[in-house]
Amino acid sequence: MIPDTTTPFGGQSFQLPEALGQSERFLEFQQRLSRVAPVDRPVLILGERGTGKELAAARVHFLSKRWQGPLVTLNCAALNPALIETELFGHEKGAFTGADSRRRGRFEAADRGTLFLDEIGAIPLEAQAKILRVVEYGTFERVGSTECIEVDVRIIAATNEDLPALAAEGRFKQDLLDRLSFEVLFLPPLRERREDIMLLANHFAGCMALEIGRSTAPRFSAEAKAALESYSWPGNIRELKNLVERSVYRTDHEIIHEIDFHPFGEQPLRLTLPSSNGIARPTGQSSSTADLLELPMEEAIDELKIRHLKNALTACRFNQQKAARQLGLSYDQFRGLYRKFKSKLSA
Repeated sequence: MIPDTTTPFGGQSFQLPEALGQSERFLEFQQRLSRVAPVDRPVLILGERGTGKELAAARVHFLSKRWQGPLVTLNCAALNPALIETELFGHEKGAFTGADSRRRGRFEAADRGTLFLDEIGAIPLEAQAKILRVVEYGTFERVGSTECIEVDVRIIAATNEDLPALAAEGRFKQDLLDRLSFEVLFLPPLRERREDIMLLANHFAGCMALEIGRSTAPRFSAEAKAALESYSWPGNIRELKNLVERSVYRTDHEIIHEIDFHPFGEQPLRLTLPSSNGIARPTGQSSSTADLLELPMEEAIDELKIRHLKNALTACRFNQQKAARQLGLSYDQFRGLYRKFKSKLSA
């Protein structure tokens, strides 16, 4: 567990981003993070959604020699691919329609500090080539300019995608992947950190109680603890935080007996949505079931296989042997299906 987040530097102190955990997987991750943080090289953080990749990146920055410099963040998946290059490198006045003035990009803003590129797999190849140049030479040009700008930036990148697979398909530059992978940190999902679930739940409960003006935080009953510890947590820590905060907000008692894993109810809202063939269908029928029923039988069976393969690969961090075991298949059976549907698995 790492409860004390105040770290002295040069007679001063600052608050490190909070990281709580006591499980072996969590402590191993934090040990590797702390080891690489002072080494001024790129770091790649891999993990499922909601595992805390941005928090980990912030800890790398504040434990590094650049801690007094800026920490600049860009979520690459949140931008139109056509805008990413401008966001990263800036632009000159008149570089394109609407460019009324010069604008600095994230690399310039992060000079002498750290640039965190979240969801780096979403960056277009052209922009990847320019990032590679910054990593190798520390220089770039703004969009619409030939002036060479020098920066001193450490890159921390994160993704939940299989970057080696993207590189093999030509969708991610292998040279850039090599340079970003000085150290690769795998953030464990919450289902592999069972010992941390109640530690985090009690922490979130205390914070929420304080926020809504309660003098004490409610406790979890044995049944509620068992439910929390046995859940698969597909949304990881983000999902746990939201669920616990909702539980605290809804109760007026000192003990939480029930956990609401379904905020929309056991049956989803019965809204009418158009289907792909123009026939309205209620959302009470899951989109996956409805979509499959609209397909010819052979296509529906193939689509179901593809979805099972995708889910297993994601859950097993793209370890094909583990994914095969999770699906109850032999490795040869899994590889046969993987080869058959490979083009659709990467779609």
